[in-house]
Amino acid sequence: MNKQLEFLSKERPEGRERERAAVPYDLIFGPVRSVNAFEETIERLAQAIKLGVVASGTRLPPERELVTRFQISRATLREAIRALEQAGYLEAHRGRGGGTFVIYRPSEGSEADVRRMIHQMGDRLLDVLDFRWAIELATAELAAQRIKPSDSVWLHTLVEAMRALPRSEYRQADSRFHLAIAELSASRSLVGAVTDVHMKLNDLLASFPILEASLRHSDQQHEKIVKAISSRDPKRARAAMEEHVQATANLLRGFLG
Repeated sequence: MNKQLEFLSKERPEGRERERAAVPYDLIFGPVRSVNAFEETIERLAQAIKLGVVASGTRLPPERELVTRFQISRATLREAIRALEQAGYLEAHRGRGGGTFVIYRPSEGSEADVRRMIHQMGDRLLDVLDFRWAIELATAELAAQRIKPSDSVWLHTLVEAMRALPRSEYRQADSRFHLAIAELSASRSLVGAVTDVHMKLNDLLASFPILEASLRHSDQQHEKIVKAISSRDPKRARAAMEEHVQATANLLRGFLG
């Protein structure tokens, strides 16, 4: 298995727990509803790659599975994959053990990149930050109410794995961590909302230069969130998530002035 944090590949318990583990996967790889099937297919695949649902170095699901899940033609899927190959997201390998593999790796940005993207988002950024504050606090609270012992082990494993990752892979791992908590809320709507908000902030957050002090603070906040959720303490889980979400918001608002 790839040494990166494998969000979908982590062993989970059988039965209902295993079914719930597939929720974000099913949301991203669900039927394409837009009349612009080609564009939406590219967007869905790019979402899966950027959020690390399909991690770098891993193979996309087989073509026949994607066609069935997206409910699109084989020609549309192949055209979308070809476009992502040209954009540097995917690479086709031929022969035995071949397939289409993810090669995308986020690059560390700069302060100029951050300011440019903040300017592009305009007032929409503050709205996204407010929305994130509303949904992620509730998600942590619900996760604390509904977590099982095996889920607690899973969350601790995710946090420990993040500490060992290269800095360039940290943002994707952070998104996967938040999606994991959304899974534990057992609310499909919340999983969809968390996925959506992380996609809206993904490129912006990926542009931030990652500092060692910032990583340490983030790791500490993740640990507090996991301890609170594992202790089945909704109030403390909500407070820990608020501290974490607010720290990101404060960083972005600092760039806004």
